[in-house]
Amino acid sequence: MPAAGPLGDHSRPTTRFPATVEAALRAAGWQPGRRDIKQAEIWADQLRAHVCPGGHRHAIFAAAVEAWAEFGPLSVAPVSGTGYEVAPCGIVIDPIRGVHLARTFADLGRALATEVCPLGEEPGSAAKLAIDAKGRVYAIDHTGDWYLGESFDQALTTLITGARPVRLTP
Repeated sequence: MPAAGPLGDHSRPTTRFPATVEAALRAAGWQPGRRDIKQAEIWADQLRAHVCPGGHRHAIFAAAVEAWAEFGPLSVAPVSGTGYEVAPCGIVIDPIRGVHLARTFADLGRALATEVCPLGEEPGSAAKLAIDAKGRVYAIDHTGDWYLGESFDQALTTLITGARPVRLTP
């Protein structure tokens, strides 16, 4: 049996995600221990440099940078078939897809009494994804604002498996 590398055996399943979610993540290029902090810092600098016409800027914080570093710029496909409760969604981890929405994210943050930062997008619906300083994840689309999970891991599971998100706006 081959010995594990210095960071362990990344081919073995983890208990972090449901098997179907982990399979989708691995198919997109994720593996345990993945971390591209250089790309995350590039995105942070790009977001900090962007100022919307009304003067709004993006908030940048550790929860966002950590999510970008581990999962960016992955494009994760949803599970095949029907979802648990709604259609499964894919996800693209790329905060620059929300660069021009600094005011929208600031408004959501004010409504939630926290700061939020772009995370990526659901490519099928073009919903923009946001993360707050505590790591909670939201989606913003033409129908309203949605709560996807208490953590990024939970949000990935919600989207990829088709679990029903919680609507924040009526």
